[in-house]
Amino acid sequence: MPPSESAQASAATLELVETTKRYGGVVAVDAISLRISAGTYCCLLGPSGCGKTSTLRMIAGHETVSAGAVVFGGHEITDLPPARRGTAMMFQSYALFPHLTALDNVAFALKMRGVDRVARHARAAEVLALVAMSAYADRRPGELSGGQQQRVALARALITEPKILLLDEPLSALDPYLRVRMRAELKRLQRELGITFVHVTHSQEEAMALADLVVVMNEGRIEQQGSPREVFNRPRTEFVARFIGGHNVVTARGARVAVRADRLQLRRLNGHGEAPPTKGTVTNVEYQGTVVQTSVTADDGTELIALAPEQVFDREPLTPGTRVAVDWEPGAAHALTQ
Repeated sequence: MPPSESAQASAATLELVETTKRYGGVVAVDAISLRISAGTYCCLLGPSGCGKTSTLRMIAGHETVSAGAVVFGGHEITDLPPARRGTAMMFQSYALFPHLTALDNVAFALKMRGVDRVARHARAAEVLALVAMSAYADRRPGELSGGQQQRVALARALITEPKILLLDEPLSALDPYLRVRMRAELKRLQRELGITFVHVTHSQEEAMALADLVVVMNEGRIEQQGSPREVFNRPRTEFVARFIGGHNVVTARGARVAVRADRLQLRRLNGHGEAPPTKGTVTNVEYQGTVVQTSVTADDGTELIALAPEQVFDREPLTPGTRVAVDWEPGAAHALTQ
């Protein structure tokens, strides 16, 4: 009797169990626990030095685990070599062989497995077609653009038919326009292949656009994990609120709360009406096309950002030096745990 879909999904779940990485006396990853279901696009998000790349490399088997375990499909793979884990890694540098054509770069892993030339080239051609690079099969890396090199590197990782694809800052070398295009390509491929992607990035925008599961890391620990909307709309800590962006952290009525920049309301102080949660002075106004961004320094020194549609801002334009009341609708703020 064939296993159920839920059983198959469980069999392909990746788990980190109290996983730790130390470099000498420095703890890079501090006993993190994480469960990534099969077929999930997971982004490890955080600033440089937060432990996200070390985490990825421990999953891949390119870094030893100092403590804890890496489990895949119910089997511990902590000490297995990379080739026996069911994973493939796409490196930030792409690491293509400069003397080989795109076709031979992609086919290289099959060559190392002893697959004959005709068979490995046929399979490499199929994978190049998957990433829309068939027309460039005979070119060497030096004859390809950055985006084309990235596609070849992606095809090379996929040719081994991994159950998990690991991507280390794969879009960081691309220009902004191409980065957006390749984001869409990565998401399309992940959906078509149905495998798990674990993608390291420091770009909040990238994580929001790609991920089913966002894991925000800070100083070797997981600060928060959840869907992009959950993490963006309800950051639990001040670090997450500030790092994800789009939020203000305000002390109001004795509590530290996060308020989205597009929910912050500014009005000129006129001495009438109820006392606002906070007051401040406009320091800068920046037109951004569809919205106007107004910067405010609160009376307690907190820097705040308010975003308003152009037509809303134009009803009561503000200029630097204007004293303002800062407020928000009930329910627009939520308390932070730390």
